Amino acid sequence: MALIFSRLGFWLAWLLIPILFEFLPTCSYFLRLRFFKKIAPPSESLSYFPYITVIVPVYNSEKTLYKCLASLNDSTYPNSSMQIIVANNHSTDQSFAVFERARHNFNRLNLQWLETDPGKARALNAAIYNARGKYILNIDSDGFLEKNALLNIVTRFENDAQILALTGTILINKELIKQTKSWKLRFLQANEYFEYTRAFLTGRQIESAKNQLFTLSGAFSAFRKETLFQTFLYNPQTVGEDTEITFQIRTKLKGKIVLCPNAIFYAEPIESLAALYLQRQRWQRGQIETAQAFMQENADLKTFFSNFMIRKMMIDHTFIFCRIIWVFGLFVLVYLGYSPLLLACSLGLLYLLYIFNEFLNLLVALHFLRDFPKEKTYLRHKAWCCLTIPFYNLLCALIRLLGIINSITFPAKWRAQEFSSEWSQVTTIVKKDLKHLAQRKDQHE
Repeated sequence: MALIFSRLGFWLAWLLIPILFEFLPTCSYFLRLRFFKKIAPPSESLSYFPYITVIVPVYNSEKTLYKCLASLNDSTYPNSSMQIIVANNHSTDQSFAVFERARHNFNRLNLQWLETDPGKARALNAAIYNARGKYILNIDSDGFLEKNALLNIVTRFENDAQILALTGTILINKELIKQTKSWKLRFLQANEYFEYTRAFLTGRQIESAKNQLFTLSGAFSAFRKETLFQTFLYNPQTVGEDTEITFQIRTKLKGKIVLCPNAIFYAEPIESLAALYLQRQRWQRGQIETAQAFMQENADLKTFFSNFMIRKMMIDHTFIFCRIIWVFGLFVLVYLGYSPLLLACSLGLLYLLYIFNEFLNLLVALHFLRDFPKEKTYLRHKAWCCLTIPFYNLLCALIRLLGIINSITFPAKWRAQEFSSEWSQVTTIVKKDLKHLAQRKDQHE
């Protein structure tokens, strides 16, 4: 009996965190969506089209800017009700020539070019001061909008006066994935696509339903103009300016910040594993900087269940150490007397639970893509990612862990480096230390 309880305790310890903080929220949300269908609020169509400002920050975007502006021209939101500010922060390529071509071809758009100081945050701030719209929307220049995205965003604002800010759904451009020649990179991009659908159409939807959205996506976000001018605008001193302004709005104005699931922005897929490494390290750094700035006074374990921001930071950052230690600690447990069969069964059960969790995420995402048949069909074809996404998530968790270590080690001057550069530095230090130990050993002998 003691052996049974011992093994039961092992299984519970192994599965407790993913069951409490991943499987149960997903299952609960799926059941609400399937049986109660009270997720999306009712929405009435617009009786008029308020004037809006769309800000497109640009830095060396000559390859993507034209398609981005073309998506605004093709939008179902009236061209006459849009001000578009292309905020250039010291581009050195032909971005301005592309802008001129777009202005000539899309002559019904109110396109404006604005020279700004370096940095995305400064570009956004300069454009905000020149904005004339009731609502201000930011989109990245390396992607494009679905034709109804602007209309759906503004409709959501107009139907709920309590909403201060919205984020759109970011999906990876499936056409670019299809064009990728390397099967390895295409495999990575397919998992990234699946990750984004899950992150926005399940993860952020769950947060949004509880008014607990953690980050307004820097690629596509929208604000009431008066909301922005009650903040300090974007902070140029952090790499996570999108998370930082989300915290400003939430802590200072106490309003609703939600996701608009049917407002889609298509982003470029990751171009390499090295690029994924840099991207996730940058995201990790931004979250830590924001947490340090806004959560010092209430960062108490006692508020774990009452303060969702504390809970999210604990799950996303503190528990990540537990997950990594458990994975690599399995090999040590064999030498401590644990049965290899028990360990293998534990891993197998955990993997099956993750597959089931991802399958539920898939069903939720398909529900929210019901008005986008091509996207829905493509996601169905990528259902096999349910089997591979747990390994992709483990890879991202490892990168985030390294990001935490980098943030602690280099709190002020740290900037993202490619993994090959960091690995070279580590091997150099290890070789130097081994050489030093060998010299000391020779001296003692």
